[in-house]
Amino acid sequence: MGSGLLLFSLLVQSEPALLQDNEQKGRAIFEEIDRRDLGFNDFSSRQEMVLRNKSGQESRRIMDNTVLEGDTDGDKTLIVFREPKRIRGTALLTHAHSQRDDDQWLYLPALGRIKRISGASKAGSFVGSEFSYEDLAPQEVEDYTYEYIEDEIYAELDCFKVVRIPKDEDSGYTRQIVWIDKKEYRIQQIEFYDRKHTLIKKLTVSGYQKYLDQYWRPGRLTMINQQDGKSTDMIATNYIFRQGLTGADFSENSLRRVR
Repeated sequence: MGSGLLLFSLLVQSEPALLQDNEQKGRAIFEEIDRRDLGFNDFSSRQEMVLRNKSGQESRRIMDNTVLEGDTDGDKTLIVFREPKRIRGTALLTHAHSQRDDDQWLYLPALGRIKRISGASKAGSFVGSEFSYEDLAPQEVEDYTYEYIEDEIYAELDCFKVVRIPKDEDSGYTRQIVWIDKKEYRIQQIEFYDRKHTLIKKLTVSGYQKYLDQYWRPGRLTMINQQDGKSTDMIATNYIFRQGLTGADFSENSLRRVR
C-alpha cells in the first residue's frame, strides 16, 4: 500500500475513535460538575426576576427558590412567587428524574387548581419570561448526550466547550452549546438551538459565590432571546443551605399549603 493510501486509511480508522473520545470527554466533564455538587442536601434563595422587552421596559417579580438533593433520583425544586400581588402564591414544583421524563406541576392560587406541565408544554414560556419550564428543571447528567468540541477562552476564563443534545423528544431544543470553566467546573454560558436548529436564546451565568467552602452558586442568570431581543434576569440572594427539608416539602399536596 502506498504511503498516501496508508495515511488515508489510518485517518479514516481514527475518526470513530476520536468521536468516541470526544463523547466520553464531554460526558465526563458534566459528571465532574455533578460530583462536585454532591452533598448539599438542600438550599433556598430569594430571587428577583426582571423581564425586559426590546425597548428596555422592565417588570419585576420576587420569588423564593428551594431545592432538595435527590438520594436515588433527580433533585426536586419549588419556586413560589411573592410579588407582585396578582401572582402571589403561584408555584412551580419540579421532580427531576435521571431515567425518565421530569414531572412538573404549576399551582394557580386564583383558580385553586394544580396544572400538570407535560410533553411539549415544557418548552413554553414560564410566566412570560425568556425561561421555559424546561430551563428551570434541575439538570441531570442522564438527560443528555455529549460531545466535547474544544477548549476556548470565555470571559477571560479557560473553558471547555461542549455540545449536549437532549434525549427528551419533547424538548424545545435540538442542542445546547455550553462553556464550563476548567478550574472550578462552573457553567458560564449556554447557547440554545430550537427545533429548526436556529440559535434562539443565550444564557450567561455570573456572580458566582462559594458556600460551605464547596458549593458554587450564581448571583445572576441572564437569558437573552436572540430573535426578538427580549431578556430576563434572575438575580439570586440569601442562599441558605441544609435547612433539614424533606420530600414532604416537595410533594404535589404541599403546593396547596404554600404561603
